[in-house]
Amino acid sequence: MKEDDDALQASIKMLERTSKGVECSELEAITFQGIQAVELRTGFLRCYFVIPIHAADQDGNWHAGAIATLIDGLGALTVNSFTGKSKASVDLTISLYYSAKIQEEVEIEAKVVGSRGKLTSVLVEVKRKGNGELIALGKNWMTSKL
Repeated sequence: MKEDDDALQASIKMLERTSKGVECSELEAITFQGIQAVELRTGFLRCYFVIPIHAADQDGNWHAGAIATLIDGLGALTVNSFTGKSKASVDLTISLYYSAKIQEEVEIEAKVVGSRGKLTSVLVEVKRKGNGELIALGKNWMTSKL
């Protein structure tokens, strides 16, 4: 149980630091800027995120690459809270259903849905905060870094 608590606390600190641009890559700092964790427990994360202007595509929508980066990063953080180990993506599938505009607030929920040996699967849903409309869905298999 102590290991679970340690992994969870490490994940909470990692999300806090990354959202402030501390001890992370420039890409992570830009992607996670301003994200707010609402609930984080072992194998589960819920957060709110106001889409920043620097994440816009040419039409003023949330750029697909920025969505993918956020899904991958939050998936990894959620898996870390479950396993206590850093993971690398080996299979990432993202479906984009609707666009979201800059300054729109979204709710993101990530949950570990399976684990087998060194592989862990996480599902990440991005929804409009107001009506729950699904914007994007990410499915990610991750493995322990070698």
